[in-house]
Amino acid sequence: MRTRPVALAALAALALVAPTAPAAAAPHESSPIDAILARMTLPQKVGQLFTAYVYGNDANTPSPADAAMNRRQYGVDTPAEVVQKYHLGGVVYFAWTNSLQNPRQIATLSNGLQAASSGVPLTISTDQEHGVVSRMPAPATQFPGGMALGAGRNPADAYRTGRVTGAELRAVGINQAWAPVADVNVNPANPVIGVRSFGSDPGLVAALTASQVLGFQHGANTSAAAKHFPGHGDTATDSHTGLPVISHSREEWRRVDAPPFRAAIAAGVDAIMSAHIVVPALDPVGDPATLSRPIITGLLRGELGYRGVIVTDSLEMAAVRQKYGDDRVPVLALKAGVDMLLMPQNMQVAYDSVLGAVASGELTEARVDESVRRILTLKQKHGLLTWTPADPAAAEHSVGSPEHLRVAQAVTDHTVTAIRNDAGLLPWSGAGEKMLVTGWNSSATNNVAALAGALGATPLVTNLPDDQKIAEAVAAASTRDLTVVLTNRAGDTTVTDPGARQQKLVKALVATGRPVVVVAVRDPYDLAYLPGVSTYLATYGYTGVSMRSLARVLRGDAPPRGRLPVAIPGLYPYGHGLSW
Repeated sequence: MRTRPVALAALAALALVAPTAPAAAAPHESSPIDAILARMTLPQKVGQLFTAYVYGNDANTPSPADAAMNRRQYGVDTPAEVVQKYHLGGVVYFAWTNSLQNPRQIATLSNGLQAASSGVPLTISTDQEHGVVSRMPAPATQFPGGMALGAGRNPADAYRTGRVTGAELRAVGINQAWAPVADVNVNPANPVIGVRSFGSDPGLVAALTASQVLGFQHGANTSAAAKHFPGHGDTATDSHTGLPVISHSREEWRRVDAPPFRAAIAAGVDAIMSAHIVVPALDPVGDPATLSRPIITGLLRGELGYRGVIVTDSLEMAAVRQKYGDDRVPVLALKAGVDMLLMPQNMQVAYDSVLGAVASGELTEARVDESVRRILTLKQKHGLLTWTPADPAAAEHSVGSPEHLRVAQAVTDHTVTAIRNDAGLLPWSGAGEKMLVTGWNSSATNNVAALAGALGATPLVTNLPDDQKIAEAVAAASTRDLTVVLTNRAGDTTVTDPGARQQKLVKALVATGRPVVVVAVRDPYDLAYLPGVSTYLATYGYTGVSMRSLARVLRGDAPPRGRLPVAIPGLYPYGHGLSW
């Protein structure tokens, strides 16, 4: 795959700022870290290796239900007690653990957890990629996800996304982001990466990955993690539920998958997350990359020269647990060269297994020290060896501030991609005419209603349309001057849309003969499954900020500026995009 001219231009722009990124600190050069290590017990050192989730919106007074979940998972009631019991090095936040409710609550939880940490402050993290993987709740600023930024082609936008996101995370006490996604999405059927990737061109993905790393780390003093090494972009298997096998040769890996990780390393990325994938050309044994010494130590440490923290993807995922038991996975990951162990399936088993491996001599304490030193170096780099509490009141003013919202809207306005306008429907200048917005709807973001509100149009159809809703949409469209129909992974009739109801809806609307605009609000590949569509756009995401940018393009208030960061096989090449 050749690096496109636009990607080369992006890399050239990045080169102007990349030299300001310092190299990761070398082991054994920091006396404060030596002093910390010298006073740590082995159980404390082993605890530093683990990042786990805890249940509850408060560190010391969780709800009875959350206390029961902690007791079942960890044998203690409160998040603070979990941190203390295992001497945790890090905690990761999710909505389903009730960690993320509002800025004041998150800041208060973070402060409580840090107060409970035993001598070394925590890394507190979450997956704030934006787009389809966005953990922070409203009023947090929403940015478009990776593929939308790839459509915008602007490294400065990737930097701004990282800077604003990192600032909002830091305001609530979150100091580590599991972003950016450095995978090159060359498989349209990829069920787990897709629009999380910046695109299919290694040069473009490399430039935007490095820029976002700089935004997080230098713009906001928030640790970033490039994921998922050695590259998760060419698989049709979801590693949450199965074990993907990547057929790339070693040369293909160097040409396609490696460039974004090389760029992230050059930008000084704090952490790189491993993938639970098998790449036979890189390790013929068949172990997931997370457990593969030839991949983690041989390629990432050796060939790419990476000296920072290597973190596993979640150890609860099926792909890493298929071959070995939960007692072996943490030990094998450390033997492969990993430093940080994320979300083990059974914390007690994992913790005891590492301690047991040191006792038996399978792991040495020196090997544990090596990883703890890297983790402490990361913490030192971001001022985390001493803890300053988050200010809950200031967090409320910082998160979702007007300035942040303006930046996000400006970035998103660069991303909407017009792919087909054969009927000349757009821009729509029918002032006062009736418009319908219908199609797939996310219960979380209510994208149909959001777009309808922005357009002053009538919304119809919630969730996936059944036959009755399709009939209602067709009847409504027959009385409207324009219908906008939103689709989400319309080609996935196994998981996302059993029964191909989105395809049926679009076909029925096109058959009315009335003007129809189709917008893919996730994967741009939907057009391949929607014959007869003459007007087609892609937003790569369905949050409110993307719907506002889409409305501006449809009305003609702004031109579509995005270009495809992937190809739509058999229809449109990488780089295609219309404007008006």
